[in-house]
Amino acid sequence: MRSVVIDKRRDKVNDECGVFGFYNNNDYDIVSLTHDGLFGLQHRGQESAGITVIKDREPYTVKDIGIVSTVFTEKSLKKLPHGKISVGHVRYTSHDYLDKAATQPLVMRYIEGSMVLANNGAITNFAEIRTMLERGGAIFQSNSHAEVIGYMISTHRINSDNIEQAVLKTMEDLKGAYSLVISSPSKLIGLRDPHGFKPLCIGKLGDSYIISSESCAIDSIGGEFVRDVNPGEMVVIDENGFKSYYCDTKKTTSLCLFEYIYVARPDSIIDGVNVNIARQKAGEILYNEDKIEADIVCGVPDSGLEAAQGYAAASGIKYATAFIKNKYIGRTPDGVGTDKKLRLLKTRLNVIKNVVKNKRVVIIDDSIIHGNTSAHIVKILKDAGASEVHVRISSPEFIHSCYFGMDLPKSEDLVSNRYDVEALRERIGADSLKFLSVEGLHKIAEGCNIGLCDGCFSGVYHADKPKIIFEDKFANKIKKY
Repeated sequence: MRSVVIDKRRDKVNDECGVFGFYNNNDYDIVSLTHDGLFGLQHRGQESAGITVIKDREPYTVKDIGIVSTVFTEKSLKKLPHGKISVGHVRYTSHDYLDKAATQPLVMRYIEGSMVLANNGAITNFAEIRTMLERGGAIFQSNSHAEVIGYMISTHRINSDNIEQAVLKTMEDLKGAYSLVISSPSKLIGLRDPHGFKPLCIGKLGDSYIISSESCAIDSIGGEFVRDVNPGEMVVIDENGFKSYYCDTKKTTSLCLFEYIYVARPDSIIDGVNVNIARQKAGEILYNEDKIEADIVCGVPDSGLEAAQGYAAASGIKYATAFIKNKYIGRTPDGVGTDKKLRLLKTRLNVIKNVVKNKRVVIIDDSIIHGNTSAHIVKILKDAGASEVHVRISSPEFIHSCYFGMDLPKSEDLVSNRYDVEALRERIGADSLKFLSVEGLHKIAEGCNIGLCDGCFSGVYHADKPKIIFEDKFANKIKKY
């Protein structure tokens, strides 16, 4: 089999962001807590990070391109004051360029004061709303969905008694997926779209409140998970305490199932389901749907490890660690030559030869997008002496794109749209290849207290797809800078 060069970013599904908010009722070190909370959400976005702190009703912000550890140096954190409210964000962008102006939190000033926004998701009527606002004279600094949402809130705020009413009216206008943390000069607000596509939860630390994309970030700062924000719910925290409101728009709930397969951290609990248990159950169901004889079961680090443990427990086949992942090597930068990309890839993931030599290996991964990663993994296992390599995927075939915040290629670019399972097995060089069924996928989230979205696997969506795809005519000019 020929050598395969892959861009790891292009061969994995990526989420679009993580959000974090803190309302300080205990005189905690709000900057350090928010910084640590974003470390807990780093897996949701590694391309930019930011923190805004509200002190005496004024916002102070540090944000930049990069991961949490590079953006927030000791020097940069000293620029943030000890305040009452904080909003944090980590970002992944689906664009081929990094629009620095879109780095969040966004701080917007309008006639009623200032507003800070951090968003996770994608609104599907973005193009229509942005065009309407531009025709009314709005000037945009970025292509961020958060900026459009901010304009909508400020527009409604002018004709509303308070920001709560303005946000609820905005929720009625928006379609698609969004989980937002917003701060006014005196209030911390969290809201989740009526479908509940993206997770959002509430925690407490002493008498202080936390809003976070995942419960793992609450745990990481010593907080207590309270509950999830419900679909269509807006929670507001201020000096008077905690209040909950609901928008009038009722929708079929549709939490993204890929949160359980890949996106969320294993130690998070999302809508009543422990992510670690869900992934182990995926492995168990994989085995029960297609039993096979083998000597060892291994997971592709890190996303395949829990499913591999579940597969091993169900099958009785020995669980083994076959790979060593160098976690100090990041994504391969754009523009790097072919030879260097291949060297970096080989350095990033190595096989422990004595574990797999002369063994029939079942290897578990979370998904196949283009197939290049799977082909490389099969090759290095066989080069290390594995007698057979059986690939098992803890999700169904990706056949359709996602319109609600997951970065998937267009449907026609997904490898499972061009090859059936047998042809794909041959393409990646495996001795066998099986995917988790859509029915099995739903079983891993038994106990989830809202509905689930499997649109990228089944093609059935519970929300409107975009009618117009927004194209930024200035994108190439932005890219140059």
